[in-house]
Amino acid sequence: MVEHAIQDEYGQDFAWCYGCGRLNENGLQLRTGWDGEETVTFYEPRKEHTAIPGFVYGGLLASLVDCHGTGSASLALHRKNGYEPGSGEEPPRFVTASLHVDYLKPTPQGKTLKAVGTVEEIHPKKFKINVEVFAEGVKVANGEVVAVLMPSTFTS
Repeated sequence: MVEHAIQDEYGQDFAWCYGCGRLNENGLQLRTGWDGEETVTFYEPRKEHTAIPGFVYGGLLASLVDCHGTGSASLALHRKNGYEPGSGEEPPRFVTASLHVDYLKPTPQGKTLKAVGTVEEIHPKKFKINVEVFAEGVKVANGEVVAVLMPSTFTS
């Protein structure tokens, strides 16, 4: 449902995330793209994402908010730098500094989830993303992600 996802552009070393890594065969493989000035991710929960029969496990919603948030930050900075997914330039990668999720309603199994994000730059290396999660038009969760630009190298 997302034609040009930012995750498709991540370098191979950074494409293994359980939530959004395209190279993680066992992961969710979430895909985040633009819908006007908002970001969007769609996901169909699998049977193993059940909390109780008929309802989705809340941890899946947290993963959706988390990866949608970091993907949205990457989209925003990539656009600010003059690029879009598919332009051939590798986008910046972000990691989660803070994750907050409010569960509003039980999330029914068998419904496509839609995460919609609005992005606010709060520092040149830090973005806040507000995320709403819907199950067939019904808002089931609100989330907030503070994402920080991943350093080019890690030291222990």
